[in-house]
Amino acid sequence: MNEEIRIVISGGGTGGHIFPAVSIANAIKQLHPEAKLLFVGALGRMEMQRVPAAGYEIVGLPVRGLIRPLWSPKNISVLIDFLKSKRMVRKVLREFRPQVAVGVGGYASAATLDAAAAMGIPCLIQEQNSYAGVTNKHLAGHASRICVAYDHMDRFFPAEKLLKTGNPVRQNLLTTTLTPEEAREQLGLAPNKRTILIVGGSLGARTLNESVMQHLDTLLASDVQVLWQTGKYYYDELSERLASRGEHPALVVTPFIADMGAAYRAAHLVVSRAGAGSISEFCLIGKPVILVPSPNVAEDHQTKNAMALVDCEAALYMKDAEAPEQLMPLALKTVADDALLKRLSDNILRLALPDAATVIAQEVLKLRR
Repeated sequence: MNEEIRIVISGGGTGGHIFPAVSIANAIKQLHPEAKLLFVGALGRMEMQRVPAAGYEIVGLPVRGLIRPLWSPKNISVLIDFLKSKRMVRKVLREFRPQVAVGVGGYASAATLDAAAAMGIPCLIQEQNSYAGVTNKHLAGHASRICVAYDHMDRFFPAEKLLKTGNPVRQNLLTTTLTPEEAREQLGLAPNKRTILIVGGSLGARTLNESVMQHLDTLLASDVQVLWQTGKYYYDELSERLASRGEHPALVVTPFIADMGAAYRAAHLVVSRAGAGSISEFCLIGKPVILVPSPNVAEDHQTKNAMALVDCEAALYMKDAEAPEQLMPLALKTVADDALLKRLSDNILRLALPDAATVIAQEVLKLRR
């Protein structure tokens, strides 16, 4: 097949959708550098910055999520914006002429893949979680192929369309050449101290942040140092609170960590939410982790993600409601236990599915007409 390769990729809203989308795009480019790729996202969401920063063109739609409760009159305007987005994306698709449409979840992917399917464009969807999202369940009937990261996804999707590929992850996590000591120094940490990385996703997690603040004196009195990604929403407030407590040489606080490869390499233990993308990263790098699933996600899918690891003794688990009192004591106890850290690392490595982005890219290319 010699004609020009043209692929549209849609989705976003959070890093958990954006990072896989960019990884798939990068894998397509590795296989076919001449391929033309266009992203479709939601206006005002983080993909509108992150995708261009990765070197790809993106078109924004005025699409939004439904408001709870679903019978709210405000959903009338949400529906109007969705229909407007479908009209806009049909025009985009007619002009770009993609051979395949890829959806990774998020508001924009529903409008994009609905329109693509109606125009006869083959569709592939990538579901990151162990419990399928509403958008992807809706799109399953349109899809020619559904790439998943967990077993038993035939609960949600037609079995004949499924392919277990794993979740694509950020490539710089796997290619960093830093030693743990070098990574700690680069991040402003002492090179030889036990290190806990606390990360609540790209936007931050209030529960994790408050868990640190409630046990700050205990942390600072320990022989452990902490790299703490607060999230941009919480950074200013926490910085003010910390400033009143004096100097904290064992605490490096930042709103966002650009080089997560270095951050993971530096850490003996990670404390994290249980987003599917993060879990896939922990599996590939074999990193011991305490998972604190967010209770504020659809169908409580983060708890289901976490339990898929906990059931294999590949991670520790803490309920969100219990975290403020119990999380930091558990983290300090765990980071000092070499045998437990090794067991968690060995077990989580067994769950890794490498090369997910390349496998998905190959499936995308197979669908071209």
